Amino acid sequence: MRDVREIFDNVYWIGGSDRRPRAFEGVYDIPRGVSYNSYFINDEKTMVLDTVDRSVANIFFENLEFSLRGKALDYIVIHHMEPDHSAVLDDLIRRYPDVKIIANTKIAQMIKQFFDFDIEKRGIIVKEGDTFSTGAHTFTFLMAPMVHWPEVMFSYESKNKVIFSADAFGTFGALNGNLFADEVNFESEWLPDARRYYANIVGKYGRQVQTVLKKMSAFDITAICPLHGPIWRENLDWYLEKYERWSTYTPEENTVLIAYASIYGNTENAVNILSGEIAKRGVHNIAIYDVSQHATDILVSEFFRCGHIVFASATYNAGIFIRMEEVLRDIESHHLKNRTIALIENGSWAATAGSQMRAILEKLDGMNFIDPIVKITSSVKDADRENLIVLAEKIVLSLRES
Repeated sequence: MRDVREIFDNVYWIGGSDRRPRAFEGVYDIPRGVSYNSYFINDEKTMVLDTVDRSVANIFFENLEFSLRGKALDYIVIHHMEPDHSAVLDDLIRRYPDVKIIANTKIAQMIKQFFDFDIEKRGIIVKEGDTFSTGAHTFTFLMAPMVHWPEVMFSYESKNKVIFSADAFGTFGALNGNLFADEVNFESEWLPDARRYYANIVGKYGRQVQTVLKKMSAFDITAICPLHGPIWRENLDWYLEKYERWSTYTPEENTVLIAYASIYGNTENAVNILSGEIAKRGVHNIAIYDVSQHATDILVSEFFRCGHIVFASATYNAGIFIRMEEVLRDIESHHLKNRTIALIENGSWAATAGSQMRAILEKLDGMNFIDPIVKITSSVKDADRENLIVLAEKIVLSLRES
């Protein structure tokens, strides 16, 4: 059954939500589901802004047919060619054979890679700063390469002062009737998924995000329409500030995160002692994660949030514990920067995890290390406890100076 909502003057949401998939892109757990947003412009000429994933194809086409009310579909704008937003493009062409596709050169090339229809005879190619009018609505196109695919573009609709932002400003989570961020408890219920989405999907492309944020600053924007998650029409500066921090790898919170890998509980004991000593010195909101119990994408998101990170690992086969190394490699691939790092290693016969963890983290820009690496041999002894207390004091001092 159709679900069409007018969100701005003659601008309609015609997307859908899917609460069934266990993982997004087969990687990221999404217990709250995900939305696939598509938008419709009802004007002298009609226009669709992006399609949807096949999982919500039926409701999308019902919504589109209802929105057209017998009119022809004149244009579709493709901002991003990833299949969760373009999977049904060929179906749309078959249903509306006269529709014109507005895209940039790279999008047109990707259309050829995904589909067999002739883009040449129906394509309208746009570039940076080009405009297009449907009547009362005029769109200006902004190229946003690598946010997070190379073909991505945004469009700014001047009548309603809306930016259509492709995957940028999106989040995991199905829409539960409320389409707007100001209609939900975004900071408490949605922000962790928004951060996790950004850190894992877009996180390594901070420089490119910075470029497009600067482009956006030239426009009077009163609303942001992403392809996933709620639409923004209030308090935009708050969310833009998050993107400013994330894209410059600036911590959101001046607190401590401890990620540990423990086999028999001795490294975990060291972490508990350390966190207790840090807490005694007035630090709040300390986060502790067992890397064997938490998905890497959650940890990557938390590393974007926190300014000080402690990695504590048992040595395993003369190397870093397997799950800890996976986490560190994921951090490396996402180009995390500008963090203060402390390291704890444990080993019964060859404690080498600390130096190997540091070797990975030293490749990243702006990493400040609190020395020395705290070494534990099998279990925590009195001398080890004293070293952990000294480390806690150094971490607290660093927090106060940052």
